[in-house]
Amino acid sequence: MTMTPQDLAEACAHAMWADDSASQRLGMSLDAVGPGHATLSMTITDHMTNGHGMCHGGYIFTLADSAFAFACNSYNQRVVAQHCAVSFLNPVARGTRLTATAQEVNRRGRSGIYDVRVRDDTGTVVAEFRGHSRSIKGTHLGEEA
Repeated sequence: MTMTPQDLAEACAHAMWADDSASQRLGMSLDAVGPGHATLSMTITDHMTNGHGMCHGGYIFTLADSAFAFACNSYNQRVVAQHCAVSFLNPVARGTRLTATAQEVNRRGRSGIYDVRVRDDTGTVVAEFRGHSRSIKGTHLGEEA
């Protein structure tokens, strides 16, 4: 039986999530995944705040990077980040639930470009992230997919 592109994306996400202790330990949830896109969310806790009492940018970046990873690994090809950039647009208070939505912009050969928008629980955009991906050897599901 052949998997649909959606089935393949979900199976790849399940395989990746099982080994993604970083995202899990930060309390992220994988909310949605499909071919070339993914949505993850996370609540900002006290230990994620900086010296200004707001969310440290590194945690926002990490959430965006995890959404990027699940989006670009949705085709049963192992893919890593080659370059990422983030612009922080608004501060984030502790207790805020952030949602990062990654969307494929372009994928050709071994390279891809993905945009990730991070919003707070009011819908305000707090960060914009662009990731460039590079495929490497290996698959998530082996030969059976």
